Amino acid sequence: MTNKNSVTNIGVLTSGGDSPGMNAAIRAVVRTGIYRGLGVYGIMRGYAGMIDDEIIKMDSRSVANIIQRGGTILKTARSKEFLEFSGREKAYNNLKKRGIDGLVIIGGDGSFRGAQQFSKDFDIPCIGLPGTIDKDIAGSDTTIGFDTAVNTAVQAIDKIRDTMDAHDRLFIVEVMGRDAGYIALHSGIATGAENILIPETKTDMEEIICSLTEKEKRKKLVNLIVVAEGDDFGGANNVAKAIKERIPTADTRVCVLGHIQRGGSPTCQDRLIASHMGFYAVESLLSGKRNVMVGVINNKIYYTPLDEAVKQKQKIGQEWMKIVKILTS
Repeated sequence: MTNKNSVTNIGVLTSGGDSPGMNAAIRAVVRTGIYRGLGVYGIMRGYAGMIDDEIIKMDSRSVANIIQRGGTILKTARSKEFLEFSGREKAYNNLKKRGIDGLVIIGGDGSFRGAQQFSKDFDIPCIGLPGTIDKDIAGSDTTIGFDTAVNTAVQAIDKIRDTMDAHDRLFIVEVMGRDAGYIALHSGIATGAENILIPETKTDMEEIICSLTEKEKRKKLVNLIVVAEGDDFGGANNVAKAIKERIPTADTRVCVLGHIQRGGSPTCQDRLIASHMGFYAVESLLSGKRNVMVGVINNKIYYTPLDEAVKQKQKIGQEWMKIVKILTS
């Protein structure tokens, strides 16, 4: 199909932390753009690659056999130079010489802030796709990579439970989530954790100690605590230290899951939402939309201005906290 819109060439990049499903989103953007008669360019290493002129023309074969792969074929990097106008100007000149007049940015809030400023400086329409395992961006029920990360955490914790049961141990498992506790919340509920500690709520160590002491009296020696890395108590090791000081008889172990949550083949859900969002990223550029994030709310595509997506963090509802309190008691 020929494109009758003013956008003629688009660039796609991945920025910030990688998340499973980014490749599926890249694939959708590239193939939808080509179908709609656009020239499509892949920008390597995010904004850093835009400044360093690491920009490649893409065709359908460029994205063959990548939908099942974790990570991102376009790589990702942080760029301090892009924070300065001189860096953004260099990036713009590299786009201009190729006639790139629209951008699709797959990333999180930091990536969207960069897109906002870049569009303001040089009047290039930017469309954001929420690619982050943390699910902390307002304007979408989920983000690309969250489902895979949570399932990775659940599978790991299920394996840890086997050795917990065998040895009557208290395990404190730390999952990712510096500013948001969604991975801890979902994986903790799904694995039957006795306590879930997240940045959104203040950790009451006294309550945890009382609960564990009461369970010890009942001879319930197998206990699981799931902690988000950004919990206000300082993460799993600090929690373990406090518990060991108060309950020295507890056979306590710590497991930090770390970056395994970022990797792996994306789940079906992540592949589907990435494909869905990637398709609508191109369609929204062609329809004249600019500086919005493509999200999914109640299984429908929803557009949120980038500034709102950045300012309004996805909040954990009180209903979830009530469920946690009841199910972990």
